[in-house]
Amino acid sequence: MRTHYSNETGTELIGSEIILCGWVQRRRDHGGVIFLDLRDREGLIQIVVDPSQEEAFALAEQVRSEYVLRVRGPLRARPAGSENPDIASGAVELQAVAIEVLNRSEPLPFPLDEDGISENLRLKYRYLDLRRPEMAGRLRLRHQVNRYLRRYLDERGFVDVETPILTRSTPEGARDYLVPSRTQPGHFFALPQSPQIFKQLLMVGGLERYYQITRCFRDEDLRADRQPEFTQVDIEASFVDEAAVMAIAEPMIRGLFRELLDVDLGDPFPRMPYAEAIRRYGVDRPDLRNPLELTELTDLARTVEFKVFRAAAELPQGRVACLRVPGGADLSRTQIDAYTEFAAIYGAKGLAWIKINALDGGSEGLQSPIVKFLPETFLQEMLQRSGAQVGDILFFGADRAKIVNETLGNLRNRVAADRGLLEGGWRAVWITDFPMFEYDDQEDRWVSTHHPFTAPQEGSLGLLQSHPEKALARAYDLVLNGNEIGGGSIRIHRREVQEQVFAALGIDPEEARDKFGFLLDALSYGAPPHGGLAFGLDRLVMLMSGADTIRDVIAFPKTQKAGCLLTDAPNRVAERQLRELGIRLRPGVLDDGQAS
Repeated sequence: MRTHYSNETGTELIGSEIILCGWVQRRRDHGGVIFLDLRDREGLIQIVVDPSQEEAFALAEQVRSEYVLRVRGPLRARPAGSENPDIASGAVELQAVAIEVLNRSEPLPFPLDEDGISENLRLKYRYLDLRRPEMAGRLRLRHQVNRYLRRYLDERGFVDVETPILTRSTPEGARDYLVPSRTQPGHFFALPQSPQIFKQLLMVGGLERYYQITRCFRDEDLRADRQPEFTQVDIEASFVDEAAVMAIAEPMIRGLFRELLDVDLGDPFPRMPYAEAIRRYGVDRPDLRNPLELTELTDLARTVEFKVFRAAAELPQGRVACLRVPGGADLSRTQIDAYTEFAAIYGAKGLAWIKINALDGGSEGLQSPIVKFLPETFLQEMLQRSGAQVGDILFFGADRAKIVNETLGNLRNRVAADRGLLEGGWRAVWITDFPMFEYDDQEDRWVSTHHPFTAPQEGSLGLLQSHPEKALARAYDLVLNGNEIGGGSIRIHRREVQEQVFAALGIDPEEARDKFGFLLDALSYGAPPHGGLAFGLDRLVMLMSGADTIRDVIAFPKTQKAGCLLTDAPNRVAERQLRELGIRLRPGVLDDGQAS
């Protein structure tokens, strides 16, 4: 129906008759001559409709925004001084000879050329939202990312293999989405949280190099960078160690940014042990653009009488640390109170602080409600360790280490953003040497830090039962600007080791056989050493495009309540469908899923 897109109408075509198709972005009537801005997926072009073309002019008088048109006519140069350098077709315009209205449009529920539109409104009319060049550009970037990653992996001998979407429920982490079986009443499939076990089985099958760009599903609480269904770039290889996996993944990400964004991420990416990241930044995904760091004070706090510090320091998993903010002594009490409220989100009972007004006056140069409770020796060592200078402020965390780390780690990012401390550019880092397990207070047991198929480091195998808190994993995450974009591990390839890990997690042999018997059997038949990683495609494209949430790089995303405003899903189904599946809803179930 068309001969060209708008961006293909260069000056070399002046005088040629062409046909364009697209949507009317704007109509302007300039006293007898009508101008239409016609938009297609490649951009805009100006259409000029002269009264001498009576039929075309009559139609142009009727069209409105978002009408779909087919326009034919000669291309000509724009009059001198009216060029538009901001668009590809800015040097030319099409003189309409014939206009065909392919479809009309009702007035839109929101203007496409304005910012600040309610996200719920945009999601309800997502097909209109996608007409905005910004949204279309993000989806095209996503396509380019997909294309690059496939080409990179194809060229290195990886084979694209599809793994099942309907699989077995083995809840070890987030909740599964369950799918009832009609043919086997009372039985359920689960949608995969990842292809983890299947890609390991492909390694047992001798494929050696596998990849898949695949959908995964997790029924978990959502945030800006999470969705109930998301896309992973899944990679697995045999006869590799950690360095070999990184040697595959790192050049892939480096090349992706260089080719699509003309960005140099540096070579090589630095590596940082998990324990160091927690000690310095409070999180295992540190934003290295942020110069702020935590200072360890736990050992000092054990020597003071100040109950808040000493009690925290004497906890088995306690920590006392401070965050130095250069120049932060100018913070008002109102601002400090706002940071205290922010800290409470992460479980902090308060946020102690000290302003540094002088360094040579001892405690007299320090301003804070807590200074009078702290001995001079503590204060001087605190100043020396933190490197505090006149005009700084120190914020303190004192509690269980998990609360302190989450509080100060997130406060570090909040303060840096508020005070413009973030450096520009991109900073990548590998986080390594993760603990095998972390303790779940609610379930009162050890759980896997990553997943139960991660291999322990050499030397940690003997700690799985005796000291699980000391066992380290052969796991690694790739972090970019404070976002985990990928993570993986070397997997367990010996049955007896997998059984020991299950035992450390409180999974007895009978349960292990019930849930993972097929995997244990597979490991008994010559499973090779193998490992891999997965990248979150949505999050990666979000970062590359500068979007605020992953919803802006997914064509049809869910809300933070895991609903689709466009299709009104999830929805109720007919009683007949439930009977076929052997399902009866409990009386009193409300629309929000809570039983009355």
